[in-house]
Amino acid sequence: MTSQSKPSAIVLFGHGARDERWKEPFIRIKEIIQQESPEQRVELAFLELMQPNLETTISDLVNSGVQAIKVVPVFLGQGGHIRKDFPELLEECRKKYPQINLSSQPAIGEDLGVLQAIAKYCAHQ
Repeated sequence: MTSQSKPSAIVLFGHGARDERWKEPFIRIKEIIQQESPEQRVELAFLELMQPNLETTISDLVNSGVQAIKVVPVFLGQGGHIRKDFPELLEECRKKYPQINLSSQPAIGEDLGVLQAIAKYCAHQ
């Protein structure tokens, strides 16, 4: 990040689960991003069953001075959570923090490279 760029962060947004071990792959993704880009701030947020939720993560980032946040849904499919729940949560955060550049990416399952990596893994098992 240059001195002229705004502080930014990536939020990896997942569903959540009752078993804490479920978030281990999210932690690994976060670590990989930070290893490849040490200056990049990366945080986790969950839709339900785990903390922090999306609003809490965004609030914490805003309070720490972050001005641009990109939310990446770590979901394979475009079910109701991504088509309905996620846009509503994101819009609530945009209204609460209008001064922040808050953007989102498509769910990772919509990316051909991700699907090709999964298919390659499956084919070689």
